Amino acid sequence: MKRILIGGTNSGCGKTTIVCAILAALKARGLAVSSFKCGPDYIDPMFHKSIIGADSYNLDSFFCNDNTLKHLLCENDKNSDISVIEGVMGFYDGVNGQGSAHSVSMVTGTSSVIVIDCKGASESIGAVMKGFMDYEVPNRISGFIFNRLPERLVPLAKELCERLGSRYFGFFPVNGFSLESRRLGLVTAAEVTDLKAKTKELGELAEKHILLDELIAASEAPLPEYIPLKVESLFKNSKPKIAVARDEAFCFIYDENIELLRQLGCDIAYFSPIKDKMLPENCCGLLLSGGYPELHAGELSDNSEMLAAIKMAVTSGMPTIAECGGFMYLHDTIKTSDGREYKMAGALSGTAYETSRLQRFGYVTLTASEDSLICEKGHRTAAHEFHYWDSTDCGSCFNAKKADGREWSCIHGGKSLYAGFPHLYFYSDISIAERFAAACAEFGGIYG
Repeated sequence: MKRILIGGTNSGCGKTTIVCAILAALKARGLAVSSFKCGPDYIDPMFHKSIIGADSYNLDSFFCNDNTLKHLLCENDKNSDISVIEGVMGFYDGVNGQGSAHSVSMVTGTSSVIVIDCKGASESIGAVMKGFMDYEVPNRISGFIFNRLPERLVPLAKELCERLGSRYFGFFPVNGFSLESRRLGLVTAAEVTDLKAKTKELGELAEKHILLDELIAASEAPLPEYIPLKVESLFKNSKPKIAVARDEAFCFIYDENIELLRQLGCDIAYFSPIKDKMLPENCCGLLLSGGYPELHAGELSDNSEMLAAIKMAVTSGMPTIAECGGFMYLHDTIKTSDGREYKMAGALSGTAYETSRLQRFGYVTLTASEDSLICEKGHRTAAHEFHYWDSTDCGSCFNAKKADGREWSCIHGGKSLYAGFPHLYFYSDISIAERFAAACAEFGGIYG
């Protein structure tokens, strides 16, 4: 099984650009490529997907135990010549050893290559290299790619690799390509003009400056040992149809979550809260994913037919999971930083409003304060928050706690509802997906 992890020294070092370049170059060679992203990120996999033309998956060692992590890697690599895994933040960044690219590389037995942003540095590059190689031992760092390195310094980079007993996998020159950012990270792939042409150019740069043959050779590794997870359909006859919001405003969707619902026997029907006037016919469940509803608040507010349909569905007891942006959409109104207020579905009382900084950012452990759609009272599960927005009523069905001890109440719950800022990853706790699927079937009158 060929697989390589491309990590970085820090966020912003260029690893996403270089991963996109490598993916494009490997595809141009005619290879079947799979891609993965360490951590809970939604946006980078969108770029991967646009290049390789297939789903990209997350590998998160905070959400998943070792066996599940290896299952997700191996099951989604089966038809590939090589898998490329993009790291998260800096190579060692995580929570108590979980969630980092380093932890994923160790659990899965994957060689890692570290991207260093070399702008404004020369000999000091060696100090960075040595620090990453020695910081935590053992590690699976095979070598380095030197981003924004002047070509005249290539001999120095090669000499540093030789001196430190590491491998030189190439450099990436300063170029005109940039992935624009907004406060939650990169803009989405759908927002980049001429993305195919730009990634083709990146692929050509990778073919020229990155030692792809050596990278492929370094990717050779035994298949990780794991016990395949058994997920079987809960339904023998009819399938519950779950309506999943997916458009420019609601695009933060884990492909694994959707695939797991399908394996449990659900039909998935995508719809657009911006463009559609009604929910998919005969749906008996609703999943409102995160995204950027604030960027499309006017269009969402103007679609009064969909707002009414969503409110009717939620208040009538249709099982609903609404995360972050989807949760905001269920409010009475959304208030943007310029003071404008937009009418939303009104299924939950209150206003979602913009703030000037990240709110409750990072991994959390949720503990249920009462029985709800996704679990019983006292149940614990992992989740993740990443938003600048807040609400006049965040709910109180769960208690969220961070690794540093901070905790707070959150989430609107009930027999048919999970609505709050924390994002769920179903492979972290498959029972959540099973309860949701079963509740959708019951609502739709589907039994067995």
